[in-house]
Amino acid sequence: MAINNDYYGILGVTKSASADEIKRAYRRLALQYHPDRNKTKEAEEKFKEINKAYEVLGDTQKRQTYDQFGSAAFEGPGAGAGGQGPFGGNPFAGGGQYGPFSYTYTTGGNNQDFDFGGFSDPFDIFEQFFGGGFRQARRQVYSLTISFADAVKGMEREVTIGNKKQKIKIPAGVDTGSRIRFDTYDVVLDVIPDKHFQREGADIVTEEEISFPQAVLGTQLEVKTVDDKVKIKIPSGTQPGTLIRLSSKGMPRLRSSGRGDHYVRIKVVVPKNVSKRQKELLEEFDQTIESKKWF
Repeated sequence: MAINNDYYGILGVTKSASADEIKRAYRRLALQYHPDRNKTKEAEEKFKEINKAYEVLGDTQKRQTYDQFGSAAFEGPGAGAGGQGPFGGNPFAGGGQYGPFSYTYTTGGNNQDFDFGGFSDPFDIFEQFFGGGFRQARRQVYSLTISFADAVKGMEREVTIGNKKQKIKIPAGVDTGSRIRFDTYDVVLDVIPDKHFQREGADIVTEEEISFPQAVLGTQLEVKTVDDKVKIKIPSGTQPGTLIRLSSKGMPRLRSSGRGDHYVRIKVVVPKNVSKRQKELLEEFDQTIESKKWF
């Protein structure tokens, strides 16, 4: 089978696809081509391709690198079996405990004879996304809808399962599709999107509007983050679409320490209607500019 390095094409999404669209595409294709479900000869290779594409496009930083340099950024020396590859080994290995919840992932440590070209074992990626246990005995699965605020802080909720009331603890940083093992059940989460905060993995993106004079002269804004409000400085000459990074102000990282970042996208608002005096001032401003290429 010819190697396909068009990761967007593999998942059937466009380059402008959102993180949620990429997740949905991966979910559908990974289940469709999983070798335990699909017994065709092409399924195994297709499954590897899908997981390889998602390992890159499902990570904000790796996706930015791919958009800039293409698949060549993830190839080269050290990408073979036993090497660290472009990602420094398997990022999904290990496990942990969150209150009554536990999660485990296979590390592929017993499969050293297999070469995944520097990428993680595709079954590891699949199990990280779906929560593991796909090839084990089927477990009962329950869905639980929580608010975006609860996903940020974590929460505890009392539910009734099998006529028995139980308290389940949801760790901070979960997202839609997060699957957590509890007792003899699996809980799959659906996080209600927030109108103000756009989530990109562990990162948060918000949009703030400023006027044209504020963009030219600079200003100071008070920005709402998932934790509190912070003041940021808008430099003079700020261009529309500028991203200002607030380090470690994003979501808690579910399977590692630390937090993502908060990015503030600046939107310069151009007034639709101006007074006669404002128009005169703008015309005067325009006439004082030596070069029309100032912008």
